[in-house]
Amino acid sequence: MRNTVKDLVSILKGHTQGAESGSDPDLIQKSPEPEHTPEYWRDWRWQVRHRVRDIKTFQQLLGITFSPEEREQLKKTIERFPLSITPYYLSLIDVNDYKNDPIFRQAFPSPSELIVENYELSDPLAEDKDSPCDCITHRYPDRVLFLVSNTCAMYCRHCTRKRKVGDADSIPDRAMIQEGIDYIRNNPQIRDVLLSGGDPLMLSDDYLDWILTGLRSIPHVEVIRIGSRVPVVLPFRITDELVGVLKKHHPLWLNTQFNHPKEMTASAQAAVAKLADAGIPLGNQSVLLAGINDCPRIMKELVHQLVRNRIRPYYLYQCDLSEGISHFRTPVSKGIEIMENLIGHTSGFAVPRYVIDAPGGGGKIPVFPNYLLTWSVHKVVLRNYEGMICTYQEPANYDRIFCDGNCNSCKLQLNINRADESKVVGVAKLLADYDETTTLIPENTDRVERRQDEPV
Repeated sequence: MRNTVKDLVSILKGHTQGAESGSDPDLIQKSPEPEHTPEYWRDWRWQVRHRVRDIKTFQQLLGITFSPEEREQLKKTIERFPLSITPYYLSLIDVNDYKNDPIFRQAFPSPSELIVENYELSDPLAEDKDSPCDCITHRYPDRVLFLVSNTCAMYCRHCTRKRKVGDADSIPDRAMIQEGIDYIRNNPQIRDVLLSGGDPLMLSDDYLDWILTGLRSIPHVEVIRIGSRVPVVLPFRITDELVGVLKKHHPLWLNTQFNHPKEMTASAQAAVAKLADAGIPLGNQSVLLAGINDCPRIMKELVHQLVRNRIRPYYLYQCDLSEGISHFRTPVSKGIEIMENLIGHTSGFAVPRYVIDAPGGGGKIPVFPNYLLTWSVHKVVLRNYEGMICTYQEPANYDRIFCDGNCNSCKLQLNINRADESKVVGVAKLLADYDETTTLIPENTDRVERRQDEPV
């Protein structure tokens, strides 16, 4: 029979990527996929059915043998955090240097995942606390996170939602999804909906179409976004039929997660080309991962490959404080070093925004090298990517516009007709002309508690 481990072994036999570890930047662009594969290899359903879920099969397929001690540790890891790798993604592993291979490190379990630091959290972004109903996280005023699936094509070892992905108790059913759609319908300030999970593209075409149709029927929903790693780990899922479904619901954006240039194979390029040709804007949200992409040269090569394939580098995430992924975390200084090597050194639209997703639900906080050195009333002092220091003269006469929050009467002719156009929060509120707020006071500080204890 064609669907046996022996068939997979024959496909992967002799397949190594040793040449890709060289320093020639052109070598890293070559597709690491097997050159000769049967037709069913490109059937995404076949790929899903034959995902590798245990150590024994993994060893058989790649000819790698773990020691009894290693197998026992890996078994314990998988019991807590399941293993699931598509044959396609498995085929990209360099068996000659697998322990350093970026594909292996992202896809294969490590006993380090069982080490939980005292500062790590099962829900580091407090998504559950900001959840008004099942499946919805409403953190920002005008947009929501809509978790429509808990299934992924592959279980990434650095996943921030390890608490949910693959958990049978976390599978959202149709009633829960409908509740999420109704919540969005009943909150007119929501204009942007991000579908995530799990992976929304692991849903059937019909079911995904039902969700998108429900969202598109809501007048105040302007933009729908999908977060998916399918183009990276299961590119054959991007079928003409799926693209046809997505095209029906413009404006629709898709963000994926390429973390290393080695992932940009011929199949991945074909998948993202289908999406781009369908008019779907593509973004990429990389995660900064120790031992995988914590190198300025690797990151520059990655963003160049992304823009060549019509994908805008969107975010570079500092690795979250999820449980069991401390071995993936880099110092923030490494991310700043990478940004220093990108800003000014390559095209502006090829530079992602480096962000820390604040623990406790604070949202994404951008972190950059410092280019503004100092300032006075008359000028600011700046430095560029080369280290050149220059001054910028402030205007002597600036006719400042006082903003009273009434955009319909503004001489700039904005003419916004929505009631919420001037709502501001946080530091922006302190800057607003029409708001008299002078301080922002954090909660749970000794000083605040003392004030509350004082008699009025």
